[in-house]
Amino acid sequence: MTTSGFAAGAVLVFGGSGGIGQGVARYFAEAGSDVAIVYRSKQDVAERVAGEIRAAGRKASIHAADVRDAGQVAAVVEAVVAEHGAIHTVVWAAGPVVEQVMLAETSQELWRKSIDIEVHGFFTAVQATLPQLRKQGGGSYVHLGSAGHVWWPPKDGLSVAPKAANEALVQGIAKEEGRNNIRANSVLVGVIDAGMFHELLKRGVFDDRWVEETQKLLCLKRWGTPQEIGQAAVFLATNGYVTGQQINVSGGFGV
Repeated sequence: MTTSGFAAGAVLVFGGSGGIGQGVARYFAEAGSDVAIVYRSKQDVAERVAGEIRAAGRKASIHAADVRDAGQVAAVVEAVVAEHGAIHTVVWAAGPVVEQVMLAETSQELWRKSIDIEVHGFFTAVQATLPQLRKQGGGSYVHLGSAGHVWWPPKDGLSVAPKAANEALVQGIAKEEGRNNIRANSVLVGVIDAGMFHELLKRGVFDDRWVEETQKLLCLKRWGTPQEIGQAAVFLATNGYVTGQQINVSGGFGV
């Protein structure tokens, strides 16, 4: 372990160009880790975040991939290991903008897209990285899930249902790979003042009434920050005796 608490190598952040993923990538760097950012289309954002990380004194790289393509994901893992030497943590922060729609009104197209990116994508990332983590003697997975996993928000099924499948996969990784010193945990993410939340506000999907009703469900009367998700992710990445667990970072949503 290094003095920062991380093993040698980099954190690999899938979705590191997203609103929350950016904050997670930056916080890992602040905590002393080098960072590899995977993006699909936002190359300019990925380059900006990597530049900020380098300016702060850490090594950073960016890698393009569609997580639905196993070949692209495998190539990214190979490139990251070649550049950083190893991967100590895999953070799953990838995902589409979640359309807010009732389950009964969800189209097959939207459902399949959500499952394909969130569930199949995460599984593909795990399969691509597990051999490397085993080879180097261990590592960790940090999945960014949904606080809706424990309190279902109406119209948020395209996020909650796929991420619930991933919560089961996290448990499976923890159970099966602990013997290889590989851990897996999840951060249950509440309403974060970034990324998708801003996009849905801009579209008018979230209006003043939605804000008022949602804040009634929070113990802390404010939105969370990407840094607070990053703090939880770093804790899970560096505490070597925590596995198969969830940390709910949502301001007490639904308590």
